[in-house]
Amino acid sequence: MIDSPYLKELNGYIDGAWVAADSGKTFDVKNPATGELLAQVAAMGPDETTRAIDAAEAARFNGASFEQRVEWLLAIDRELRAGKEEIGRILTMEHGKPLAEAIAEVEYAAGFFKDAAENIDCIKPHTLDTKPRGCTWTVHYRPAGTVALVTPWNFPIGMIAKKLAPAIAANCPSVTKASSKTPLSMICLFSILHEKLDLPKGFVNLVSGSAGPISDTLCADHRVAVLSFTGSTGIGVQLIDRTKDHCKRLALELGGNAPFIVFEDADLDKAADNLAANKFRGGGQTCVCANRVLVQKGVADAFTEKFVERVKKIKVGNGLDEGVTMGPLIDKNGFNKVREHVQDALDKGATIVTGQLMPLATENFGCFYPPTVLRGVTPQAACFREETFGPLAPIIEFEDEEEAIRLANDTEFGLASYVFSQDIDRAERVAERIHFGHCGINTGTGPTPEAPFGGMLESGWGREGGTEGLHEFVEPQTIPHG
Repeated sequence: MIDSPYLKELNGYIDGAWVAADSGKTFDVKNPATGELLAQVAAMGPDETTRAIDAAEAARFNGASFEQRVEWLLAIDRELRAGKEEIGRILTMEHGKPLAEAIAEVEYAAGFFKDAAENIDCIKPHTLDTKPRGCTWTVHYRPAGTVALVTPWNFPIGMIAKKLAPAIAANCPSVTKASSKTPLSMICLFSILHEKLDLPKGFVNLVSGSAGPISDTLCADHRVAVLSFTGSTGIGVQLIDRTKDHCKRLALELGGNAPFIVFEDADLDKAADNLAANKFRGGGQTCVCANRVLVQKGVADAFTEKFVERVKKIKVGNGLDEGVTMGPLIDKNGFNKVREHVQDALDKGATIVTGQLMPLATENFGCFYPPTVLRGVTPQAACFREETFGPLAPIIEFEDEEEAIRLANDTEFGLASYVFSQDIDRAERVAERIHFGHCGINTGTGPTPEAPFGGMLESGWGREGGTEGLHEFVEPQTIPHG
């Protein structure tokens, strides 16, 4: 069992206190690298979720000043950075990602609280310079109300920071649902909120347990004004349907199918470096990592050779072990999906350049899939049509700019994309014509707290980060004075 000063409690957090499940039941959290039992966390359900909403509603009108909210946000930033090594260790043990990546994620999470504090002025009232209809017009940005924050397992602390920071900035009380696969990092954050901040009772609440009953309660309760969710498009569509009766506001970051386009005039070494870092971060279990590698035919051989050189240097293993640069997949389902995508591509004519077709996994731990690169992949392959969410890099060749754009846009998803070309006019032209909310030009970097991030098409709606992220949790109210 894991031992940490951040994990004195393994329960939910409701109305300013740690709370066990009414049933007394718990669920196991295990290390995906070793299968070691790390903790047993409270398995809560609808009743506890309703009480968390009750507590949040009671806190709604205990408003804090902008100055107080800034103090809270900056304090969370400081505390996360101070504890990044220990929280990173816990994150690695429950997720599997290498320790350096986990520590970087804690710093990334801290950045959202800092950025929300620095940009809070954008939701302060402002008065129009003119006097339409002879009135003085003031625009206020009121808290939207109680908000529900539902996060995935792949960035256990990064994803909640994207949601909780703007919620606090907007003065919205919240109910957070932690992923049952990786709840411990979330508990670390709530430990900081409980011990280091003087927040009003009920302002932040945490429930843990099976997704279905908790999400059903959050969707059905009309008092939840905003539901912010990160996860699959399939679940996102279900949330749209389940909240339509009372027009609940949704902020959805959903699935991706990122193209990584390499033109013949690209700096191939830079492109290969960025692709290796982008594709295999978190074991490829990120919604912004390259899912389809589109390479112009004239440089396909040279680029593949450079990329494979880098891939072969990746060391797979337990994220806490020295020198490991890629950990296990989260469970056997994730592992077997990668395996199925490799098999499907091979059946459709692709060949393995490096990596291998692994046997199906039968255990939920030790699911180490080697980084695998394929050539000769066609648009008919499952790995072209679907998000693999694992360490598979399929290379698809294209002839010219028009074909690259057509292939990139040949998906219902529109989250992240990347374009590599030393012809900046062309890179900008391509970025304008592809339907993705994020497009890195000559960089494989993903989102940052300082800028808005979100998807187009079936990758969702709404934005996180930047000033746009703050506006997801407020409602403008216009007041004319005669």
